[in-house]
Amino acid sequence: MSVKIRLARGGAKKRPYYRIVVADSRMPRDGRFIEKIGAYNPMLPKDHEQRVVIDVERAAEWIKKGAKPSDRVARFLSAAGAYEWEHGDNPKKGEPGEKAKERAEEKAEKEAAKKAAEEEAAAEAAAAKEAPAEEAPAEETAAEAPAAEAEAPAEAAAEEEKSE
Repeated sequence: MSVKIRLARGGAKKRPYYRIVVADSRMPRDGRFIEKIGAYNPMLPKDHEQRVVIDVERAAEWIKKGAKPSDRVARFLSAAGAYEWEHGDNPKKGEPGEKAKERAEEKAEKEAAKKAAEEEAAAEAAAAKEAPAEEAPAEETAAEAPAAEAEAPAEAAAEEEKSE
């Protein structure tokens, strides 16, 4: 039988209240326990004296008997001076998952393509400014004018036929 010192949740919805209990590790979180050795009320301010109330002597006795405190309870006991708690080291904790990495790569590729397109557009705009500005519109209007003149006589002929 493995004994744990852990939190058992109580209280109403969105108003948590925890009992610090000694329980068999096979029992449910809020289920049967061996002994209640304290309480934790996270709704109180951090400097409030009733936020964490724990019987340090009883906790020390259970630890001597082989009970293992959960991480949160170990922090409370460490603050009370009854247990040596070392903060865990998980270097991969803040690292994004595979899908997030793939999305980041796709986003970077899209941004690079967009930036390249903007640079090309800027280069074309710069090249257009270097060329004489008067020639380009004159060429366009000259190309459009013959086409417009060709359409005008055809329309006039179609109207004459209708009138006859």
